[in-house]
Amino acid sequence: MDKFMDAAIEEAKTGLEEGGIPIGSVLVIDGKIVGRGHNRRVQNGSAILHAEMDCIENAGRLSAKDYQRATLYSTLSPCDMCSGAALLYKIPKIVIGENKTFKGPEEHVRSRGVEIEILNNPECIELMETFIKDKPSLWNEDIGV
Repeated sequence: MDKFMDAAIEEAKTGLEEGGIPIGSVLVIDGKIVGRGHNRRVQNGSAILHAEMDCIENAGRLSAKDYQRATLYSTLSPCDMCSGAALLYKIPKIVIGENKTFKGPEEHVRSRGVEIEILNNPECIELMETFIKDKPSLWNEDIGV
């Protein structure tokens, strides 16, 4: 098991318990979690608070050198917006819980030099499959469909 992905899964479950979308993220620097977040679009009435954006926001203001040593963990493949934030801050590695239910621009992110690791974590897959089945319109809103 990966303790950092486990922390991201905890965030996803918190989001679901709050009535939101079960996607979680953590930002890790030098083996320590410096930011945690979960999708809070529903809870905050936000257009942009996907899990990765919430996580990066919650990490606070970091230096460029900090981001360049970071790994971003997300329970789901990051969308264009969240991938863009990782590219902007030159985060060198993204660990993805799963990309079966949704696949962001992984090839583009890789082409920009970011290492992508996909875990195909069964718990991440089940969280999203169940949510998408139970709340398809909310899911479609989240991905801009």
